[in-house]
Amino acid sequence: MTTLTNEDKISIINQHKRNIEYSKYGYQVSLIAENAVSSPKQDAIDAINEQIADMNSKIAALDAEIASLQ
Repeated sequence: MTTLTNEDKISIINQHKRNIEYSKYGYQVSLIAENAVSSPKQDAIDAINEQIADMNSKIAALDAEIASLQ
């Protein structure tokens, strides 16, 4: 049985972060689109902003994990 090195773990975390960043950008694009309509729905804007905040929290948690492995 092999164990993962810290470098391996950091690489996996960075891949996961990249996926989250893609999702976050998707939400940012959705926010642009929602704000572009003549009558943006505030509940949709609030939900998108909440998703972006969640993505930021996940990225911060993964950054903390990376820092603990270095």
